[in-house]
Amino acid sequence: MSKATALIAAWARSAVVPKDGAFGMLDAHALAAPVVQALLARAGVSPLAVDAVVVGNALGAGGNPARMVTLAAGLPAKCAALSVDTQCCSGLDAVSLGAALIASGQASVVVAGGVEAWSRSPIRLTRPRHPGEEAVAYERPPFAPDPAHDPDLLLSAARHAAQQGITRVQQDAYAVLSHQRAVAHRVEVAQNIVPIASVQHDLYPRAMDALRAARMPIEAQTDSHSASESESTSQFAPPALDCSISRLGISAKADGAAFVLLVSASACDKLGLQTHMRWVSSASAGCAPDTPLLAAQQAAQHALQQAALANGDSLHSIELHDAFAVQGLSFAQALGLNPERLNPRGGGLARGHPIGASGAIALVQLLANMALDAPAGALGLVAVAGAGGVGAAAVVAR
Repeated sequence: MSKATALIAAWARSAVVPKDGAFGMLDAHALAAPVVQALLARAGVSPLAVDAVVVGNALGAGGNPARMVTLAAGLPAKCAALSVDTQCCSGLDAVSLGAALIASGQASVVVAGGVEAWSRSPIRLTRPRHPGEEAVAYERPPFAPDPAHDPDLLLSAARHAAQQGITRVQQDAYAVLSHQRAVAHRVEVAQNIVPIASVQHDLYPRAMDALRAARMPIEAQTDSHSASESESTSQFAPPALDCSISRLGISAKADGAAFVLLVSASACDKLGLQTHMRWVSSASAGCAPDTPLLAAQQAAQHALQQAALANGDSLHSIELHDAFAVQGLSFAQALGLNPERLNPRGGGLARGHPIGASGAIALVQLLANMALDAPAGALGLVAVAGAGGVGAAAVVAR
């Protein structure tokens, strides 16, 4: 095996907790440090062996979160510390960068992943340009230079649902399945969770069925017929489809952290490690910022091509961080997959969305899925989309 191959020696994550919940008082480094420490302990690797730490974070608004995590976890001061902000893609992009450090020979042992303490995110203000102007608070920065192509993410998802005719019923059914799977596999999923603040389980998944889903309030909707269609339809035209997005079809704001331990083949020999997972390929991709949820499928297609796969038919497991139910349905359609193949133990809709950590959490779940029942040589795919029209994906092998 090439010394440039990145192997995955261990993985671990915190629970995912809704914003202002049990992790509400923890800063990002305080949330991440116990996960990193547990990760190294599970692998039997000394902190002194770590060459670099790569951390994805979206809401910290500056500084170097990776350095804070490195020091808080008790890793040596010599460690390189790189922070990544590609919004929702940050955690998975951080792991891809860690694998690249190993592939290039710049590091042999890398801790990589993501953390988001949404509850402790800074209050942000635009700086006045002229004397006498007031600073203005804002929730999110711009993700495209032209405001006309930088829609609210929820509105963009609603527009896509209407344009593609993806109904609320379809979305709710997809989301219900995510919750049902997360509840059914709660004990199993907890095996990968490091207890923090006495929390060992994801706190958002709940018992859900179609009747309860139907009572969820609408959060966004647009007309499923375009203006030109409306002008051309007669009085006998069928009513517009209900393609609204309910609260159930949105991944909730959350706090969480997830990391993997990447090692080179030579480091495996030196440290006496036995690894069972291998990094095969990864891709970062972009699409039009008007519809950022499509970027996950773009990145996934690139990652599959790099792994010499024509499609996802032969994949053992597929994890998508689905910020919206409509995104999961669109992703499956683009890759020619049955939506039920995604997230077999529940996805982001059931867990919640700690932005900078979500991609890394999905990766940890993918690795856990494959460790349970994948045969040697089996492949898995993980993907995530981010604000501004960016996407990340990776293929790993058992």
